[in-house]
Amino acid sequence: MDQITFNHDTVLSEIHMLLPNARRLMTRLNCVGQPVFISKFKLFSDGEAHDNSDPRKGLEEEYDNSREHGEKDMKAALGNVEPLLDEDGDLDITQRPRKNTEASSREVVCPVILKQSGLVLEQEEENPDDEADKCLKDIIRIEHTMATPLEDVGKQVWRGAFLLADFILSRPLMFRGATVLELGAGIGLSSIIMATVAKTVYCTDVGEDLLSMCKRNVTLNKHMMEPTGGEVRVRQLDWLQRDLCTDADVEFSWTEEEVADMYNNTSVIIAADVCYDDDLTDGFFRTLYQLCSSFTHTCMIFISIEKRMNFTLRHMDVSCEAYDHFTQCLSQLQDLVDGRCSFRVQQLCSNFAQFLQYERVEQLELWKVMATPLAFDKTLSDSSS
Repeated sequence: MDQITFNHDTVLSEIHMLLPNARRLMTRLNCVGQPVFISKFKLFSDGEAHDNSDPRKGLEEEYDNSREHGEKDMKAALGNVEPLLDEDGDLDITQRPRKNTEASSREVVCPVILKQSGLVLEQEEENPDDEADKCLKDIIRIEHTMATPLEDVGKQVWRGAFLLADFILSRPLMFRGATVLELGAGIGLSSIIMATVAKTVYCTDVGEDLLSMCKRNVTLNKHMMEPTGGEVRVRQLDWLQRDLCTDADVEFSWTEEEVADMYNNTSVIIAADVCYDDDLTDGFFRTLYQLCSSFTHTCMIFISIEKRMNFTLRHMDVSCEAYDHFTQCLSQLQDLVDGRCSFRVQQLCSNFAQFLQYERVEQLELWKVMATPLAFDKTLSDSSS
């Protein structure tokens, strides 16, 4: 496959567009014929993270310095020399010799097909450089697709997952040793990052092909989780169904022990860029309510979202309908009074360190929801009095 074909309903993540020269290796075609790539993302150290909070800052400083020195050098070189004019009286400027444009042009990005077989990951022969990367703690390798229809956007990498990953890495003590549930995990990047500090992460979504890709990503990045002993369990969780699948014959189903562990011990729920469709947003918030009202303990929920603006003929203006519906659901959740669970909503500042290379635009937001079962809240009030 020499190139990717874009259709009218094709969606491409900003991560892929803004990093055109990132190394991406096409490994196979999935069961629906989509090309699957592997991308490598470097995690900045804590010191580097602060320096890279604005990737344009260094470029702007370099430009200003070069311009300042260039002006000084030009003035020193010219002095009081009269400018040269051509026969028409126009300024005659000597052009500097140009570099070889072929050698200095932007590198052409072409997918490299490594394999198209369906062998399990452990049996795949990998490039020696890739094998070395697996041993580097600061390299995360993610298998994903590119330019998918809207219903398959979970197979891509999105900035919301990067923002959530940054927050996790900047607050490791908050999640250390925790049992965490991710809803709408997609290719599993946030769950993998969370497992570098948490004890157990239930990484959930729907679709056998997507969950298989997620499981492969977990295997690709075991070297990141092994130092802390974190574990990622990829499981199916459908927001449109009330009960968890515990059928042993179904891949990615839950065991009874895992269901009990999830309900008894989950203290954190995370979700990255999952509210882009009103029906899915409704299902997401219903699932949140059902889970938290069944817990016997307080739970922290962190939701990252990108506020996407579109011009619509209906409004004849720029609108953010998916985001507006999301905030409306948040408001309804906070105002909910049913005697079972209370929710407190707070938008967090995004001024924490940046550990991954992406544009942290102002439309990226992080929300925190504190869910407290009212029976648990009443117990605390009685004990304090």
